[in-house]
Amino acid sequence: MAASVACARAYGCDSECGLLRAVLLHRPGREIEAIDNPRAVLWADALDPVKAREQHDALAEVYRAAGVRVHLLDDGLQARPNLYFVRDTFAMTPHGAILSHPATASRSGEESIAAATLAALGVPIVLAIGGAATFEGADLMIVSRDLALLARSGRTNALGAAAVERFLRAAGIGEVVRVTLPASCLHLDCAVSIVDRDLALVHPGKAPQGCRDALRRHGFRLLEAPDVAEAERGMSLNLVALRPGLVVMAAGNPLTRRALEGAGVACLEVDVSELMKGAGGIHCMTGVLERDEVSKSEANG
Repeated sequence: MAASVACARAYGCDSECGLLRAVLLHRPGREIEAIDNPRAVLWADALDPVKAREQHDALAEVYRAAGVRVHLLDDGLQARPNLYFVRDTFAMTPHGAILSHPATASRSGEESIAAATLAALGVPIVLAIGGAATFEGADLMIVSRDLALLARSGRTNALGAAAVERFLRAAGIGEVVRVTLPASCLHLDCAVSIVDRDLALVHPGKAPQGCRDALRRHGFRLLEAPDVAEAERGMSLNLVALRPGLVVMAAGNPLTRRALEGAGVACLEVDVSELMKGAGGIHCMTGVLERDEVSKSEANG
């Protein structure tokens, strides 16, 4: 029991923008080579494996340079082409990880690979979705201990969302807001991003009204993404906060960067254009293992 308590303290996440301490990544391996039909593996286009790995290495280095511990997924040579989108395989809560159950056959089994690595790291798995329920980690945002946003999408069905909601309520999350995403929105992190303690970047056409209302109730200002093309093709909302008011975002989104900086958010850019051909961005590639709440002085440090 003492070991479990120690693990629970070591790994957990109770915000989307607290100080990022540890992440889980998967460096793309042989599984991204010789893909003759990108659409069959849910990609928008084929990847250049060498360029994709160089970009992934650069993203990992951004995290390390910021003092984030970077753990790599141990795939046991069983990786599937989308495994580098680690966020989809689990969602971290204040008490441990919720293990996903992918909705698509091409991603089936990724959650087992993630589970093995999480266990090896000592991360508690507090819930595993299975059976007819589907859930992917990118459809859950623990905004704070007081608020979680949970989406039903093409990847998370009603059964999966209900199971996650039951756990969150039992775990003491103050308010769990369930929303339904439009069909054009793959995951919740394509519609909403928490970038500071009281600021959320939202997609003008895809952020559900329920998310908007909940965030406002909890004191958030909403910054509308200024350019739909950047939001869609540039995946400008698919970013990761290193700490309140500092984010890592995909390069090539100057209008979104200007809007964020105008709202007081500092931005670090990294080129992930090759990796984004797999139909996901930086947030999708980053499995958050540990975040800490920080004081304003630490956040500005």
